[in-house]
Amino acid sequence: MASLIDLTAFAPQARRFLTELEANNDRAWFSANKQRYDSEVKRPAELMIAQLTPELEILSGDLPRPKLFRPQRDVRYSDDKQPFHTHLHALWSLPDGRAWYFALSKDYATAGAGILGFDGRRMLAWQAALMGPEGDELERIIARSGARIDPAPSPDTEVPPGPRAELMRRPGCVLWLDGLYDELAPDPVATLLSCYTQLQPLQDWLGKRL
Repeated sequence: MASLIDLTAFAPQARRFLTELEANNDRAWFSANKQRYDSEVKRPAELMIAQLTPELEILSGDLPRPKLFRPQRDVRYSDDKQPFHTHLHALWSLPDGRAWYFALSKDYATAGAGILGFDGRRMLAWQAALMGPEGDELERIIARSGARIDPAPSPDTEVPPGPRAELMRRPGCVLWLDGLYDELAPDPVATLLSCYTQLQPLQDWLGKRL
């Protein structure tokens, strides 16, 4: 079955499906189009993820755990009762919290790498590293990556004053490369691997310092 999947069609087909889902976000429409979701979104995404997993092991030296997020939303405690996500999200995670991320919707296509949320120990290690020469190295990595950094600093986090106070207030550190849609269509595996290779210096820094 995998050999019959054309990954060059993945990005445009998935984007088209997600665009239609956004306009018809109800269970009846999704049920009627479930076969399309499986053939145009889910199975190509699973193949792409499977092909990238060993490449990320080579890149990092560790075998990541891949995950494709389900389209169904948990609406039990949400005011927004729309039943489905209108984006596709995937990640490859390592036991130490580092991960590689991928997201696609009708409006964006982006790839990221890093740690989305520090636990207490890693938050302390993050702040301590930023106070030393390792902080200079991280600033160079961020500048050279040309990437967007997320999540935003938490204004309630108390840190010592200094040039890296904003970085120290961040509850995680993920670098994102945006605007990937046109590059995904020819070869999504090669495009994402190129992005993750570009962001690997951050992964290496986080792996050593935290």
